[in-house]
Formats: sequence, structure tokens, C-alpha cells
Amino acid sequence: MSVLIRKGLQVHDFCKLTLNVVKITQVNYTKLAEVGRLDTPKLQGKYDTGQLFLHRVFGYRGVILFPWLARVYDRDIPNKISSDEDTVVKEVKGKIHTFYQGLIDSRDCPFIRAQTEAVTFLGTQDSNRSLYAIPGLDYVAHEDILPYTTTEKHPLQHELFDKFLMYYPEKDPPFGAQETLRAWQKKNHPWLELSDVHKETTENVRITVIPFYMGCRESQNSSTYWWRYCIRLENLGDLAVQLRERHWRIFSLSGTLETVRGRGVVGQEPVLSKTLPAFQYSSHVSLQAPSGHMWGTFRMEREDGYTFDCRIPPFSLESKTDDSSQPPTVK
Repeated sequence: MSVLIRKGLQVHDFCKLTLNVVKITQVNYTKLAEVGRLDTPKLQGKYDTGQLFLHRVFGYRGVILFPWLARVYDRDIPNKISSDEDTVVKEVKGKIHTFYQGLIDSRDCPFIRAQTEAVTFLGTQDSNRSLYAIPGLDYVAHEDILPYTTTEKHPLQHELFDKFLMYYPEKDPPFGAQETLRAWQKKNHPWLELSDVHKETTENVRITVIPFYMGCRESQNSSTYWWRYCIRLENLGDLAVQLRERHWRIFSLSGTLETVRGRGVVGQEPVLSKTLPAFQYSSHVSLQAPSGHMWGTFRMEREDGYTFDCRIPPFSLESKTDDSSQPPTVK
């Protein structure tokens, strides 16, 4: 099955992808381009380095660099039922799941509702707020991968594609890791590592949070610990909803509890509809202690006027002893 895509196409499943192609062809208001042939998604096993894919939700073209194994804490799945009282035990245990580090095609970056410079790291300057971004990186869950093949030797536009991958026509997939990618992965593992994923659904709106430890900044009198966190909001219902406000609670091991309120997120109040059901962004938090917790709510407004608080699953902020002082660079 050939893949035809347009700018900003939201890919949810094969059937919807086919329907979108038909509708776009009929109205003829945008340019279609064939990028390859869809493969059958893997229900078992992992995808290899160099596998080309379409993102099932955000629709961008990408390529897999390497996998991560993460513990997924899903508060929508009961873990244990008491036989005596027939009640659900609220303990949430993490289940191991595969995610991938991927490159995003730069041609698709302006048209997807996910930040394309969300992978950040601490620079080597003295300022506690020296944050830098690696453009076009993403973390993709196994089930969001729609694999495809192509005959093109340069199917993806990204400045790191040719530095990390080489074309091997006899292999499947035909793009393999160069030593540069293996060295970059090993050197920057502490900056990139994905370990925990948290999920919770309220009123058909699912929130997914992935926290990352970024490192510690030390001065004469204090130490500041930094984390970034990636949040994805996804509307699983039929009625559109809009994010209006955020309400965060941030607890530090030092004993402080901070409350943060504000309009929207990252300067936006995104609408989650049937055609554009998801929005993804990243932000940062710093503590004066090596660990803490965050939790909160998003105030959502449905298209029929109904408002509700969508729970953000609580997640821990944990530091790591193996911390690198050098930013991730590619030579």
C-alpha cells in the first residue's frame, strides 16, 4: 500500500489514512507526495535502527535511532481486585514498554502539534538557566509507529540523518547505525534516557507525562536540580475540548510546596478535536533538592460548554548520580 501524505496529516490507523487520501484527492486543495509503502506494524518484537515510520497520531515522517525500555504507570488499568470487597486496589505498578528515539523530518516540523525542539539539555555555562535544545528529536511509543519502506537513499531531511545513519541496500531496513550514532548514544545516555511514563484519563481526555532528569547546577551556596517533562494531551471522545488553565503542585524534598496557576500551556490554549485530537509540549522545573513530586490538573472546556478538571498523573522527580557535565554534541 503506497503512502500519500500531506502537510499536517494526522495518522490514526490504516483505514483513516486511506480515507484521508481519498478526501484530499477529491477536494484537490493541497499537494500529495508518495513517500513509500506501508509495512505491517509489529505486534511483537522491536523495530530496528534505521526503520522509517509515520507517527500514528501526529503524522510526521521519522526514522528510528534506537529503543528505550520504560516503566509505564497507567492509572486507567486496575492492577488488582480485592476478592473480599470486590474493590479496585489503587496501587499502580509500572509495566515495561518499548519507546524509540526518533528523528523528525524537518519538512513536517511546521505542521505538527508537537514541539520539535522539546529535547533540551544543560549547557556548560555557569548560569542555572542555560538550557539548549536538540531540534527534531522525539520519543515514540511502539504502538505509535507505522513502519514504511522506500527506495530513496535520502528519504528524510534532518541535519543528523547522514551523520547517524548510512545506506545499506542489502539490509532491511536499508539504513544502519554509523559509529557516530553509537558514540553519541553512549556519551549522552544520561541526558536522553527515558525511564518512567505516567498516564491517566479524565472525561475521555488522556494525559501522558514523561519526566527526564537533566542534571545539577552547583554554585558556592546551593545546588539546583533540573528536570524537563513532556506532556501529551489526547482527546479520546467525540466532542472537541479546549485546554483553558493549568494548575500545578510541586513538592520538593527540601520541604517546600509550590502552587502554579496560569492560562493554557506554553502560551497556547489548544483545541483537541476529532481531526486534531492530540497536542504535545515540554516544559522544565528546578528544585533545590535532589528529588520531589509534581501533580496537578488541566481545566478543560468542552464544545457544549461543560468544564471539568483533567487530572495530571502524579510523577516523581528523581536525580541520578551518573551525571555528565558536557552537553550532547555531534562532530
